[in-house]
Amino acid sequence: MHGGSSTSAFPECYCDGRLISAGSSLIEPCEVRTKGICVVATSVEVMSASDVRRAITRIAHEIVERNNGVDKLVIVGLQRGGTWIADALASVISTIETSHSVPVGAIDVSMHRDDIAMRPIVVGAISSIPCDVSGSTVVLVDDVLFTGRTVRAAMEGINNYGRPRAVQLAVLVDRGHRELPIRPDYVGKNLPTQLNDEVIVSSDGVKVTSGIHQ
Repeated sequence: MHGGSSTSAFPECYCDGRLISAGSSLIEPCEVRTKGICVVATSVEVMSASDVRRAITRIAHEIVERNNGVDKLVIVGLQRGGTWIADALASVISTIETSHSVPVGAIDVSMHRDDIAMRPIVVGAISSIPCDVSGSTVVLVDDVLFTGRTVRAAMEGINNYGRPRAVQLAVLVDRGHRELPIRPDYVGKNLPTQLNDEVIVSSDGVKVTSGIHQ
């Protein structure tokens, strides 16, 4: 699915990280404009809530078709953005393959990242894999695929729960800018972005915020 995009955009002005205006309304005076950097950010909705639902439904059907059913299939959402999508996929799959229940888990990748020595260690979310994944096909699920480093960490982390027969990747948005040779098997939307864009994904839709330094 290449979901519909909205033509509406609303500019926001930030100064030294503070939101000072939205659209034409001044929220607060920018007293440090001459000392800092003023950034005009434009947020655009690229997928609506209906687009997101349709993308999840399509991906669920593709997963069932590609794997000839759901036998020995395990769905694992990446904390935190991929967990709700994993649950949604499992829910749709249960309406397609009514005779099988697909195990759904969640994995926190914070201790498996390759930049762990470069950043403070933050207490992550809980990893919960409901079964031994040895011999199974594991579908990793995330909201946005960017550099690929989070997915690499998830692939390393999943080995703590067994040796899968295969690992597949499903993402709602592929925004490009890969730094590792990782490619998704299932994609809701391919979305070209600038490196400094922010992609925000929820069940209500997908928005891209672009910042322009002035």
